[in-house]
Amino acid sequence: ADFDAKRKRKEAEIYRALNSDPIDVATLRRMAISEGGLLTDEIRCIVWPLLLSVNTEDLPPLPARKELREDSKDYQQVLLDVRRSLRRFPPGMPDDQREGLQEELIDVILHILKRNPELHYYQGYHDIVVTFLLVVGERLTTALVEKLSTHHLRDFMDQTMDNTKHILNYLMPIIDQVNPEVHDFMKSAEVGTIFALSWLITWFGHVLSDFRHVVRLYDFFLACHPLMPIYYAAVIVLHRKQEVLDCECDMASVHHLLSQIPQDLPYESLISKAGDLFVQFPPSELTKEAAEAAQAEQTAASTFKDFELASVQQRPDTVLRQRFRERLRGGEQLRGEERTKSVLTKRRTNRFVKLAVMGLTVALGAAALAVVKSALEWAPKFELQIFP
Repeated sequence: ADFDAKRKRKEAEIYRALNSDPIDVATLRRMAISEGGLLTDEIRCIVWPLLLSVNTEDLPPLPARKELREDSKDYQQVLLDVRRSLRRFPPGMPDDQREGLQEELIDVILHILKRNPELHYYQGYHDIVVTFLLVVGERLTTALVEKLSTHHLRDFMDQTMDNTKHILNYLMPIIDQVNPEVHDFMKSAEVGTIFALSWLITWFGHVLSDFRHVVRLYDFFLACHPLMPIYYAAVIVLHRKQEVLDCECDMASVHHLLSQIPQDLPYESLISKAGDLFVQFPPSELTKEAAEAAQAEQTAASTFKDFELASVQQRPDTVLRQRFRERLRGGEQLRGEERTKSVLTKRRTNRFVKLAVMGLTVALGAAALAVVKSALEWAPKFELQIFP
């Protein structure tokens, strides 16, 4: 009963903010962030456009489907991704209704890309669009996601993934501020930040199975700074600190643990923690550390050949670790110049191990390679699927 009363009070406050003249957007932001978020999809349809400053009186008409599909270079990829998005629709939704929504999903994406030729489609983008589509419908989704794509998601829509990697580089400095022990453990394990890639670029839409949790996070992210999702990723890792520290200190184990996101997270308390961390350690204060992280980061493969070699091994991580240990033992007997050479080999072998393990990690192996791919600009024939 207490819960219902609180909810009713919050709803009344939201409508008061909507009915004030001018609309009290600051209060609406506060409501979107505070416990329970915006409460209902009906409210989201009104408030989400306000949080993104989108004028709903003046929505662009939807273009002709046939033309859109014939003109688009991205059509085939979008089609593949949308076909694979079944689990993003409510269980029990009739097939024909879901298929209708999937067609709309394709149209919205192609329409936004056509109107903004500087934006590049990425796998996982459809996970964001489908969330909007299920809440606000096709017309409004087109306007909201277009605004989002030119603002919050802009860095993910570059031709390369350099800016996305730059955002991921904020993750470790945030963890370091709160829990240096977890930070140092992850650094020793050389786990990197790839495990959080799909969280970040889909705003967790791809990895959380309960739609209510997804829209609750969208309320939060829409009301906040574009870097808030990386703070939320950091609080998830920090929430699991004991599991992390109990893990074997190697890349494979820690990466595997972190990339399997638990579904029973205490979402509300994590949201308020992420908000607190943002205030305590704003991005401007972390910029230096993020830049240093970028410099320290080794590309996971020095050449395409390395990748091929690592991937043909039966269990590359074991094989390479063994080879690395042998080299290390040999290295103890070396001196001077040769010792330096051995250290170099060690670093290189470590990279081998990293890359090989990325290939083995089912959920995000390919995502890791996609980051590497953009860094090395491998041949386009090397097609990658970021998501299984």
